[in-house]
Amino acid sequence: MNLVRVRDLGVEFDSGVRAVDGLSFTLEAGRALALVGESGSGKSTVASALLGLHRGTGARVKGSVRVAGVDVQEASPAQLRRLRGGKAAMVFQDPLSSLDPYFAVGDQIAEVYRVHTGASRRAARARAVRVLDRVGIPDPVRRARSRPHEFSGGMRQRALIAMALACEPELLIADEPTTALDVTVQAQILDLLHALRNETGMGLLLITHDVGVAAESAEEVLVVRGGREVERGAVRDVLRAPRRPYTRELLSAVPRLDAPPKPPSPRTSGEVVLEAVGLRREFGHGKRAVTAVDDVTLSVRRGETLGVVGESGSGKTTLGRMLVGLLEPSAGKLRHEGVERPGGRVDPAVQMVFQDPVASLNPRRSIGESVADPLRARGASDTFVRGRVRELLERVGLEPAHYDRYPHQFSGGQRQRVGIARALAAEPRLIVCDEPVSALDVTTQAQITALLAELQRDLGLALVFIAHDLAVVRQVSDRVAVLRRGRLVEYGPVDEVYGSPRDPYTRQLLTAVPSLDPETVALRRGARTEPAAA
Repeated sequence: MNLVRVRDLGVEFDSGVRAVDGLSFTLEAGRALALVGESGSGKSTVASALLGLHRGTGARVKGSVRVAGVDVQEASPAQLRRLRGGKAAMVFQDPLSSLDPYFAVGDQIAEVYRVHTGASRRAARARAVRVLDRVGIPDPVRRARSRPHEFSGGMRQRALIAMALACEPELLIADEPTTALDVTVQAQILDLLHALRNETGMGLLLITHDVGVAAESAEEVLVVRGGREVERGAVRDVLRAPRRPYTRELLSAVPRLDAPPKPPSPRTSGEVVLEAVGLRREFGHGKRAVTAVDDVTLSVRRGETLGVVGESGSGKTTLGRMLVGLLEPSAGKLRHEGVERPGGRVDPAVQMVFQDPVASLNPRRSIGESVADPLRARGASDTFVRGRVRELLERVGLEPAHYDRYPHQFSGGQRQRVGIARALAAEPRLIVCDEPVSALDVTTQAQITALLAELQRDLGLALVFIAHDLAVVRQVSDRVAVLRRGRLVEYGPVDEVYGSPRDPYTRQLLTAVPSLDPETVALRRGARTEPAAA
């Protein structure tokens, strides 16, 4: 029985952009289909069309869409309201923006249940507690009264899944449900979706740019590009023997734990660019003090990349900000090229590329002016500044003429290139990259890591690459440091740490990395137990 039947779907916006062009597919009840493609391929537009979310937006939708027996194109507003949340529910990419910050999580779930069932407030609150418990939220009675900011990223995603399950839908649409989550939480969310599907018999449409996530979660995969179908088939067939060049490109861009070691930079030397000794950082005072980084000692040499990995909350970003001088250590020492530097003071020789280029670029200033800041701080003339910024933009793969454009006019990968150009403007010896590719699709991710490797080879830069994705770190690093709860639990050459991890925590992180082999996926899932919380 077809739970979803899409025929010749087309979606065109007022701007003239055709986001989806003649796409057709079906999804049977109880099955899982992964819709895979790069950013801008039309994946989320398809998801919105399944629930009729384009209605009233000015978008022109063509073709036939039937979901759980409802003709979405012809359905009345009342029928669409019954479909959304009742028969088909959606889990969005960013749980923080999908949940109302002013209301308790349990109240928000209860409201969905009341709207669709007419249940009493008491019954709806009881239902909210039951579904929170069902998705693995500990102490659900108490946590139902918590607001979204009191939940971790993984718990917020579980809460959204609980909200989607409140009315026992026949179809769950999950739009990038694990983007920016660390590998262990990602594995927990994917295991949860798998268990819920087996338990309830619901169908799952998983939208993702990560081919590894598709392998973990679906029986079938549909690869899309520019709103059109590229390839479709059983996951094991498409991943093992892709027929189309674009599918092969996607697969080749996926970082793997078994990738060959990173070739050493020709400009690597034994010269220590930065050394941290006994770094410690506490937040708060007295009994409420929290230790984010605890007695970390490490070094970075000229021309090498030190990878720093760990789960969310492990202290990675705090460590990176101390290395740059944006945070003052509570204890410990920092030496730049053998000279001890006062903590909390920024050294131009050490720069940072931030995780979110949207937040780190001023939307009211052109990207050229943002890149120019380090140059203007040194008193450079306007003529020199404009010429140098144009050189830097070209160096990172952008057009010199982009100087006067604004951040919103660029894609995520392009904005990250702007951030790299700004870091290069100060002519640093070391760049700390804090999750620079976490929210990018795999092909854009590969482009950014290749750019960093090229810059390192040409300029002899030292890099600290902070990430929760162990496969990416394996690909780019010479040495790796593993953090857990602020402490260094493993530290050494990347081949040794990945090939023969000594600490159980490192082994746990490695087994959570998605695999492109469905048989390996099944074995790992069987070996994992569902933790109480993410």
